Amino acid sequence: MASPPKKAAATVDFGKPKDKMKALWTLMALLLLPPETLAARVSRTRRELAPGLHERGIRDAGGSYCEHQDACCHGRDDGCTVPYLDTICYCDLFCNRTVSDCCPDFWEYCLGIEPPFPVQRVCIRNGHKFPTGATYRENCNLCTCYTNGQWNCENHACLINTDMVDAVNRGNYGWRASNYSQFWGMTLEEGIHYRLGTIKPPTSVMNMNELQMNMEANEILPQHFNAANKWAGMIHEPLDQGNCAGSWAFSTAAVASDRISIHSMGHMTPALSPQNLLSCNTRHQQGCNGGRVDGAWWYLRRRGVVTDECYPFTSQTKEGSPPAPPCMMQSRSTGRGKRQATARCPNPRSHSNDIYQSTPAYRLSSDEKEIMKELMENGPVQAIMEVHEDFFMYRGGIYRHTPVAAWKPENYRRHGTHSVKLTGWGEERMPDGSNQKYWIAANSWGKDWGEHGYFRIARGANECDIETFVVGVWGRVGMEDMHHHKK
Repeated sequence: MASPPKKAAATVDFGKPKDKMKALWTLMALLLLPPETLAARVSRTRRELAPGLHERGIRDAGGSYCEHQDACCHGRDDGCTVPYLDTICYCDLFCNRTVSDCCPDFWEYCLGIEPPFPVQRVCIRNGHKFPTGATYRENCNLCTCYTNGQWNCENHACLINTDMVDAVNRGNYGWRASNYSQFWGMTLEEGIHYRLGTIKPPTSVMNMNELQMNMEANEILPQHFNAANKWAGMIHEPLDQGNCAGSWAFSTAAVASDRISIHSMGHMTPALSPQNLLSCNTRHQQGCNGGRVDGAWWYLRRRGVVTDECYPFTSQTKEGSPPAPPCMMQSRSTGRGKRQATARCPNPRSHSNDIYQSTPAYRLSSDEKEIMKELMENGPVQAIMEVHEDFFMYRGGIYRHTPVAAWKPENYRRHGTHSVKLTGWGEERMPDGSNQKYWIAANSWGKDWGEHGYFRIARGANECDIETFVVGVWGRVGMEDMHHHKK
């Protein structure tokens, strides 16, 4: 049986007078509607066609939206909107659809149930919201925003610890601590690894005979002495090893520079190159990864080094440090005193490639008076010491290792071997009326650290093993070097 014919769809022909009149009446009816009704119809249409806000999970779940509005939870109210990220969200019942535009707290606040979409909570820091995966650095620890809305931070012991700084400054320890921008953000492990760099000498070296100073039984040494005052213009300023674990080279170069200047009576005042030792003294040495002072003095005696102006220091960074630069300067195998290297200076601004040498190094007695006499008669000496976690924060005063980290976990209590230059000594009256004896030492952490690059440390008590292994040396100075010297 044949189907009945389908009815043709109605069409409007605006050319006919009847259809023109119908369109005019429709337009007039729309214009006569109240403005709020017209706006509601338009916004409702847009809202119904808009994609859901939570197709990828609820973001900013910790925000207060419907609760802050405190209304609109029942029925449909297209005007019940709240700003949400870069758009708006709704708090009326109509929002609870398969493709939703509800505010993040709608289900919990309005319906008392868990939201039907995955929740991606944000992390709050300093009043600002951060998405999952966001990071920030708290001193030496990296903090990451987890999906539960909590910050998860690493737990490294930092080189600068503000609690320990405060503990030192509150206590009666005789010295002050402070923060250093160049250390901020480094872990204590990195400080030990990058800022020290002296390897303890082997037993055979530690047992070498001590040079005994000729001292009268009743000999009295001055209460205060500073090599820079006795040998003006011959004592070089503290150096900066940066993040190069090369204190073995820096302290050797510093002591040799002063000793050559003094023993030549000011005729030669070289500031010797630590880089020359770091790059060329490779026999059992590890450059910016550590070295031995006895090996450095062997090299200075047998080969010699040039000045820092000729062979400047190449600073290191913690991350991605380039491999150690190859040796650019080699000295000749014969000759004495000042002589020339076999290559030009790596620095094009300097043309003097003179080589400087020393005599064999000698170990001093650990007796404080013998160290003082040697220092006063022949110039600064080199000392090996143990650096503890609180020493990095030293600002001024007479240093003694403090127990401020005793209550912290073991990873906060670390120490490593370092070498420095002793340049003098003194005494200071303490608040309790006692006298505290101290050494004056030049560190190699730059002039912004400590007392303009220097520090004072307790004397006569072998504080941090500072008096255990002390070395002196003579500059190898020939008559030709003294020829033009005038007294």
